[in-house]
Formats: sequence, structure tokens, C-alpha cells
Amino acid sequence: MDRQRISRLAHAHHPIAAPLSDGSVSRLLERALGGQDSGRVLDLGCGEGAWLLRALAARPGWRAVGVDVDAAALTRAREAATTLGMVRRIGLHHRDAREFTDREPFDLVLCVGATHAFDGLLPTLVAARELLSPGGRLLVGEGFWEREPSRAALDGLGAARGDFADLATTTDQVLAEGWTPVYGHVSSAREWDDYEFSWTGSLAEWALDHPEDPDAAAAREAAAEHRTGWLHGYRGTLGFVTLLLRRD
Repeated sequence: MDRQRISRLAHAHHPIAAPLSDGSVSRLLERALGGQDSGRVLDLGCGEGAWLLRALAARPGWRAVGVDVDAAALTRAREAATTLGMVRRIGLHHRDAREFTDREPFDLVLCVGATHAFDGLLPTLVAARELLSPGGRLLVGEGFWEREPSRAALDGLGAARGDFADLATTTDQVLAEGWTPVYGHVSSAREWDDYEFSWTGSLAEWALDHPEDPDAAAAREAAAEHRTGWLHGYRGTLGFVTLLLRRD
């Protein structure tokens, strides 16, 4: 089953593809958008545009650009923007985020839960720096180890120990690259559980509701595998931090 389709189905009831509650998303966006009445925001790995649509709703004077490799997700983002009357304020690009450039810089760049598109946090910081205007802000979300990962945790994630660091080391790495955290949010256990149960539940429910679909069995298998990896592996071990950063 196509991984992009799995992700779309799994996020049907949790469009923010990260362990963040609606309240946390609102607070992070409010801080990230600041007091500016107008500006440009870019989401690298925007999916169906959930972050961008919320930003445009909060700031009628802002314009948005989204980049993603999932054409179907971008179609849904465009349809949602049309329904909300925002389609003229948003540009959507079907391409690898690593290849995206623009003639104008952005006041805010987002990459929350999508740093894998750049092969990790530090390359994401480098890419964002080239796209930001002077004084611009980066909102980036990344995993970190809450505790030393067990073999079961690593297997459940399909990860290596070096893929993440602890929170202190992650923050030190960001500082060493010339960025200053001006706000941040560490996802709670409740946010994680809600996200994971929504992810696995949405995918499994779709399979139950569409038994004749050729992908139904694969969807159920993907949901079961993910649930096992989480509950018997990385639950309580992998954390998630969303940082609002500015350049020194």
C-alpha cells in the first residue's frame, strides 16, 4: 500500500501530523505569527495544509505557500482552501521540499514533523535559513529521546539510537547552529496517546468500512504494526518538541 495513502487515511481525524492538541497548535501559531498583520508563511511538508489554513484564518492579511510530494494531499489542501475562501492566498507546490526555492523570502517557515524530508533536524535548519527574511521565524517540530531507547523502542520506530538525541542535546545543537529558541512546547503523554490512537484507529476503521478495497488488508496490517510498535516499543521513550526559533 502506498505510504502516502496510508498517511492520508491515518490523519483523517488528526490533520496536524504531529502529537499536538488543537490548543497547542493555536498557541504555537499565535506566537509564531506574532503581531504582524501581513506576511508570508511557508510550510515544508505541508500535507493537506492544516497548519497553513489555520494560519490564514488567524491572519487575513497573510499569504501562504505549501510544498509536499503528495499530490493527492495537495489537491485536498486546495479544495479546503477553496471552500474556506482562501485559495487566492495560498500557493501549493508538488515537489521535494529540498528542491524548493522562491524569489521572495518568508516571514515564517514551518517544518513540524517533516524534518525527515531533509534527512534530519540540522539539514532542515540549513534549508530554512535560506528561505527566511531577516528577522523571520522558524517553527520546527522534532523527536527526541525522553529516556534511553530500548531495542523494542528502536524496532518499533524502525530507528537507530543516533537518529535522535535527548532534549538538552537537541536544544544545544540548535543553539550551535546560530538559532535561538524564543518559545517551545514539549508534547504531553496525553497528546502522544491521542495522536497514536487517532493514527492507528483512523486507518483501521477505514479498512473495516472498505473491506472490498484492494488496500484494506494492507491498511489493517499497517495499523496493527504501528500500534504494536508504539504500545510495546517507543511509548514513553520518544518525545516531541516544537521550537520557535530566530537567527542570532
